[in-house]
Amino acid sequence: MGDAVSRDSYTPKQRTQYRNYLLDELEVFDKHLQKAEFVDHGTIGLELELNLVDENAAPAGCNDAVLAELSDEYQAEVGRYNVEVNHPPLSMEGDGLTRLHNGLNERLHNVQEAATAAGARMAMIGTLPTVTTEFLKSPEWMTKENRYAALTNSVMQARGELVDIDIAREERYRESFEDIATESTCTSMQLHLQVAPDRFADAWNASQAIAGVQVALGANSPLFLGHRVWHESRIPIFQQSMDTRTAELVNQGVRPRVWFGERWITSVFDLFEENVRYFSPLIPEGRAEAGKPIMDGNSPGLHYLNLQNGTIWRWNRPIYDPSTELSHIRVENRILPAGPTTIDIIADAAFYYGMVKFLGEQTRPVWSRLTFTDATNNFFAGARDGLGARVVWPTLGRIDVSNLVLNHLLDQARLGLEMLEVDENLIDKYLGVIEGRAWRRQNGASWQLDALVSTGAGTKPGSPERQDALARVLEAYLENQKTSAPVHTWSTDI
Repeated sequence: MGDAVSRDSYTPKQRTQYRNYLLDELEVFDKHLQKAEFVDHGTIGLELELNLVDENAAPAGCNDAVLAELSDEYQAEVGRYNVEVNHPPLSMEGDGLTRLHNGLNERLHNVQEAATAAGARMAMIGTLPTVTTEFLKSPEWMTKENRYAALTNSVMQARGELVDIDIAREERYRESFEDIATESTCTSMQLHLQVAPDRFADAWNASQAIAGVQVALGANSPLFLGHRVWHESRIPIFQQSMDTRTAELVNQGVRPRVWFGERWITSVFDLFEENVRYFSPLIPEGRAEAGKPIMDGNSPGLHYLNLQNGTIWRWNRPIYDPSTELSHIRVENRILPAGPTTIDIIADAAFYYGMVKFLGEQTRPVWSRLTFTDATNNFFAGARDGLGARVVWPTLGRIDVSNLVLNHLLDQARLGLEMLEVDENLIDKYLGVIEGRAWRRQNGASWQLDALVSTGAGTKPGSPERQDALARVLEAYLENQKTSAPVHTWSTDI
């Protein structure tokens, strides 16, 4: 959904034409994969979604004013209080992680300056704790662009009912919405890894295998609309917000559009074929209306296939990118929330890239010994319980996720980064952050929950006292964020 669209609704004729073109492009993609040469540089990239808040720490719907001051590396998101930063691809070898760190800091500084000029502040956090139900039920939450109006209209038309949100852990939140407003609370960090087509399956399977560990380590979204819920509440909230299924379709086993998947794969084609086989078109925008070429140089543009892929939100999404020179394929790892600090983000990236490299090079890969069901359960356990989660791992059985990281996976991530020829001092620096987080069992989610307790506001969700406490937590979070110290070193006494 990164591209503009021409309208906010579509006719049955347009949907039928789109489906026919989609089937044709799937065949074109199959032939292209078999015959064409692809880029194989192994570059990495990053997208980061941010929140804008006002002087009271409430969401500030001013992304249009902020983006007016920025280049095209910055984009709108569905919420008027969100913006997205895009970091260009680079190589990991040598000082690549430092260049990514510095580049991200520079771009965040640009956003903060633009936000200040618009009377707002930047908050890098998975879910903004001060968002309220009332705000999301007002017309003020959504960015006024056709692509977002089309998205919410299409989801609601396909569903035919209100969006039901139901999430519980320490507290329970239940409410119905007339649009996809709750999706805007899910601000993420997305890691990109470019791979050759014949290596994609290994990279994707490895990404799926470690998803539960990733989300447990990086959880940063425990306060949803004032309620203490899953440590990474983005996972269930995003799925519920974008679900086009009624309860009956869920009971029939229809697949959700926000999807972990159901099997290990042997080719990137498996995922695009699933996209066409299992999911009806959501935004049937024609190629000509979108202004997309049939060919991009020597590569097929595949407008229909790519737009369909953009409306199926896999937690590890395949990306086909045409080019005037050579096409490329990449994994888009969408699991992690934004924040808490830049060093935390780069540490999460280092752990992910190191693990994918190590696991992808094994002659007996982990996914040959880990059932997909266990990988799925690990993912949701990590999202629910964060660093307190227990996961299943081959030869180890069920194990505390912190112990798994400290005693097993950190060494593997290190070996993977060494294979990628990352400078040794950078491996020590960034994996040291992951080690400290797992050792202290403090990530963004646990810090927020403990900080809320330290306010002494033992109040009910939705009360003025709870809302004041949430604002205090966010203010302390933002002050800590300014220090650039990793979250495991933050004091919870606010």
